[in-house]
Amino acid sequence: MNNLKILINGIIHENPTFVLVLGMCPTLGTTSSAITGMSMGLATAFVLVTSNVAVSMIKNITPDKVRIPAYIVIIATFVTTVQLLMQAYLPGLYASLGLFIPLIVANCIVLGRAESFAAKNSVIHSAFDGLGIGLGFTLALTLLGIVREMLGTGKVFGLTVYSEKFASLLFVLAPGAFIVLGFMIALINYIRIKRAK
Repeated sequence: MNNLKILINGIIHENPTFVLVLGMCPTLGTTSSAITGMSMGLATAFVLVTSNVAVSMIKNITPDKVRIPAYIVIIATFVTTVQLLMQAYLPGLYASLGLFIPLIVANCIVLGRAESFAAKNSVIHSAFDGLGIGLGFTLALTLLGIVREMLGTGKVFGLTVYSEKFASLLFVLAPGAFIVLGFMIALINYIRIKRAK
């Protein structure tokens, strides 16, 4: 299996947000701005890559009875690492993401990739799979954050695009997350169907 194909597969064909529709809790909860969406995606990408590599390395020595608990301990270790680093070096961002950082442990994307891919493939392929899925997730959260921030505040990454008086606060609130995500998934499905014809 080609590493580039694995990478592209995670970004486009098996995008966790727009295609597989996984990890909706952080997707909807952290994308009120582009920077928080991107940061959540990058934190998850780090955990995906490192946990995939670790799971792939121990796959042959892990007994079947403790396979899932072992994967969860590995994932929790890397999530704790991200949490402590973010708390130490990016306290403002850590405060805005809050509970969503420790919740990466329970993110079905991370455990799903460990079980379905890393436990069956080589370390290098598993690293590329984690990177592809992580970049796909980061791209999706960043795009969602850009659209929501622009429609809700008139800004993108904190830079003013148009006057805030024309913005609608709805888009930075929870209902706006559902509306924008629904339209983005519909648009991506429309493009995929058109390309398939």
